[in-house]
Amino acid sequence: MPRQPIHSEHAPAAIGPYSQAVRKGDTVYLSGQIALDPGTGLLIEGDIDAQARRAFDNLRAVCEAAGGSLDDVVRLGLYLTDLDQFARVNAVMADYFEAPYPARSTIGVASLPRGAAFEVDAIVVLD
Repeated sequence: MPRQPIHSEHAPAAIGPYSQAVRKGDTVYLSGQIALDPGTGLLIEGDIDAQARRAFDNLRAVCEAAGGSLDDVVRLGLYLTDLDQFARVNAVMADYFEAPYPARSTIGVASLPRGAAFEVDAIVVLD
């Protein structure tokens, strides 16, 4: 079974040699999304809430291009340059996901591409 690259025009183009997502069987592995505007490719302005919303919107667009939705996410990886912002990201995440929530890890990092404060990646399983 070959790997199938996934691409959405409603999410930013990859900024390196990778796919927005790759499907293998019923599983889709989504690359990290930061708060890039899909139209300009530039990091949006705004606080951690705005960055998290844009990143989750980008993630949703790639999920939909794969034939799924955020309801199909089984695992999330969250990356923050400031873990003091964790509660705010949690509040934003609650607007995008409902119980039962995906499994998740949250990792504090020194920096992210383009100076972003937040990044999210995911694994989706399609029925």
